[in-house]
Amino acid sequence: MALQGLVDWRGRPVNQKRHGGVKASMFIHFLIVMANIANIPMILNLVSYLHGTMHMGVKDASTTSTNFFGAICFFSFLGAFVSDSYIKRFYTILIFAPIEIAGYMLLAFQAHSPSLHPPPCDMINNPNECAPASGRNLSLLTLGLYLIPVGEGSLRSCAAALGGDQFDGDDPAELHGKISFFNWFAFCISLGGFVGLVFLVWVQDNEGWGLSFALAAIMVLFGTVVVSGGLPFYRHQKPTGSPLTRIFQVFVAAFRKRKLLLPENVTEMHVATDSTGTSVEFMQRSSDFKFLDKAAVDDGDTRRRSLCTVTQVEEAKIILRMVPIFLSSVLGNVPIPLLLSLTVQQGGTMDTRLGGTSIPPASLFIVPIVFQMFILVAYDRAVVPWLRRATGYAGGVAHLQRVGVGFASSVMALAVAAVVEGRRRSAAASAAAPPMSVFWLTPQFFLLGVMDVTSFVGLLEFFYSEASAGMKSIGGAIVFCILGAASWLGSSLIQVVNHATARQGGGHGWLDGANLNASRLDLFYWLLAVFALVSFFLYLLCAWRYRTYRHDPRMQDDKVSPASTRQATV
Repeated sequence: MALQGLVDWRGRPVNQKRHGGVKASMFIHFLIVMANIANIPMILNLVSYLHGTMHMGVKDASTTSTNFFGAICFFSFLGAFVSDSYIKRFYTILIFAPIEIAGYMLLAFQAHSPSLHPPPCDMINNPNECAPASGRNLSLLTLGLYLIPVGEGSLRSCAAALGGDQFDGDDPAELHGKISFFNWFAFCISLGGFVGLVFLVWVQDNEGWGLSFALAAIMVLFGTVVVSGGLPFYRHQKPTGSPLTRIFQVFVAAFRKRKLLLPENVTEMHVATDSTGTSVEFMQRSSDFKFLDKAAVDDGDTRRRSLCTVTQVEEAKIILRMVPIFLSSVLGNVPIPLLLSLTVQQGGTMDTRLGGTSIPPASLFIVPIVFQMFILVAYDRAVVPWLRRATGYAGGVAHLQRVGVGFASSVMALAVAAVVEGRRRSAAASAAAPPMSVFWLTPQFFLLGVMDVTSFVGLLEFFYSEASAGMKSIGGAIVFCILGAASWLGSSLIQVVNHATARQGGGHGWLDGANLNASRLDLFYWLLAVFALVSFFLYLLCAWRYRTYRHDPRMQDDKVSPASTRQATV
């Protein structure tokens, strides 16, 4: 039963009618909206604060902003590990949310206090005369910037897993709600980003960063209070101890017994019982990675970590199966943050008039977010029911198929962006030609929305559903680690390409300088399109080789197969 290991807030077995379901998930969705109202404007506009107020150079400000986003993604693993190992997911949120709030309040205090700023100067006309933040001011800034990722990263991974726990995958009546939860989880991220980019960015530009940071702290606090109100309705997964320790034990035991012969009869292997307390589900032996099966063979060795259960071995196999999907997904996501940020720079050089109003370039971030929200609603309400009837898949398509659609969309978005940039550059070079309208960017924004709706949600569903019951939070954290790794690799890719093209172009790289018309952004887009296409085919190979779904995607009741394996069409 999927409800095995789940308890209410008092530690009693859950009542399926009273606990969980859409009612409980609404509290979690509200938290995600509030957290992203605070967080997304911070991610997208942090460079302005670091450069304009703290007087950092453009390069240092951009690097710090990229590291901030990467830290959020990687700190999600910390909260996931804690919640899977020692503390229930809900209580992990309550522990880490105040850390995020403290980070925002530190930044608000610093932004509000001129004595904690660098000396005043003219950053626009005489930037070389400006001294960047240093000493205690830099230390306070760094502390605030890293407290936020510790809290936000943990909140993200635990909220996704806690929401998934509210639905029973073995109950057809709840299965569709579980599938919709992750769609609406992504919708709430987009909704929070939309409100934040409209409201908090206006506050940053007109009322100051101090008030903006304080409002961000209030948003997270409000979301935490509301999610706390859902405590009586949640289904809580009991922690099962460190999954990393269990998996490490498998590799140690398998190495010690590498010379043993595997028994033909599975009954000769150590099968977990309820008394082991190391897992809330019991998995049967699968046929791949047979060298790990030796860890569950009892050879009479009484040393610590010498004997593992079959379930422990299967947990280790799950991780190994997912490694190629993880790596290929990192590569597939590398071009996305680059395309998003560079598209906004494109828009700043185009005709941004809409009737009698001019659209600020920073507001262009809102466009893909709006597309994402509309596409998510249409996909969940119309496309999934139709695909479910057509394919027989509970989610309309298999998780890895959905991710593949997203990566294919990213290839098309990059190709479209390259063509549009080529035309924009030609128009800019002609004195007689009027500047292109910013609405030429609509197709690539739309394809970016499709990519986010399909690949992000698909990866979240995949890693959550494939992870064992004792690793659900870590499964969700893996997705955010993918985004963080892709962001850092993207920054490195820009440096490598710029350095290589500068050597061949007489010292001027494709993306050198502030003048986009003198750069070769169109060629960089084509390079990213080729990179994305190669990554897409690599992903297809990895997805095709992933033949072992723990849950049959074609089964409408999503039950675990007897052998915990199914052949899945990718």
